[in-house]
Amino acid sequence: MEEKEIEIDSVELNEGEAKVVKRPWLRRLWRITWITALTLLGIALLMPIVYKWVNPPLTPLMVQRFFQQLTEKGREVNFERDYVSIDDISPNLVSAVVSSEDGRFMRHKGFDVGQLKQTYRENQRGRRIRGGSTISMQTAKNAFLPHRRSYVRKALEAGYTMAIEKLWGKERIMEMYLNIIEFGDGIYGCEAAAQHYFGHSAKTLSRHEAAQLAVTLPSPIKRNPSKATPYFKRQTSVVEGRMAKYGHINLKAKPKRKSKEDDETLWDFLRWVKKQKNK
Repeated sequence: MEEKEIEIDSVELNEGEAKVVKRPWLRRLWRITWITALTLLGIALLMPIVYKWVNPPLTPLMVQRFFQQLTEKGREVNFERDYVSIDDISPNLVSAVVSSEDGRFMRHKGFDVGQLKQTYRENQRGRRIRGGSTISMQTAKNAFLPHRRSYVRKALEAGYTMAIEKLWGKERIMEMYLNIIEFGDGIYGCEAAAQHYFGHSAKTLSRHEAAQLAVTLPSPIKRNPSKATPYFKRQTSVVEGRMAKYGHINLKAKPKRKSKEDDETLWDFLRWVKKQKNK
């Protein structure tokens, strides 16, 4: 009779008898899988805590852009980045990005529920799809996640947004945002952008220069302050007008809730959407 070979990982002795313990390769694979999954989950949960004090060496977008530059013909490989403290960033730039990107930044809890509701209504009417991303959401996306459209990424973005709102506060969120956001192809952060486009530090940005940088943010690969189109110039004037309205943004101040929606969270918005669908 032909003997079958079995895999023996160890032999345990029990009261003088040999006991063969079988551990198939499938069990090993499963162990590696769940250990890897738990490790990645731990890292994902730990990063918002670490980044409260430490700037990320790289972000997913930086890596993504590098490989795009490397593989696309006629595209130069460029990487400019220089982290600075919020104290070394002009208040003009803070005012510019708040007035152009997220007017309720100092009031909401990470999600501008009023804007999300408006976006939902417009999308339901078949109008052009608009985004409702706040500066907090953009910071979470840029710091932790690749730029790919998917429901999974949006869910993770929401989770990270809630985490950084709780752990970091508005000042650190703004500091991180202005240090990692993309201002051009391979240009990350306001210090690198200020040096690249204007030849001086982010701390000395004028109102006009700050407005120009804010205008690049919706499309940093295509928009360039050094090659300002008529549209770019008009948008810059619009942002400067808004900056005059908003004035100085005190990032250390406690949020002042001015409406019911300022106190609403993402869960309130999701419940609202559910009611709209049931009508």
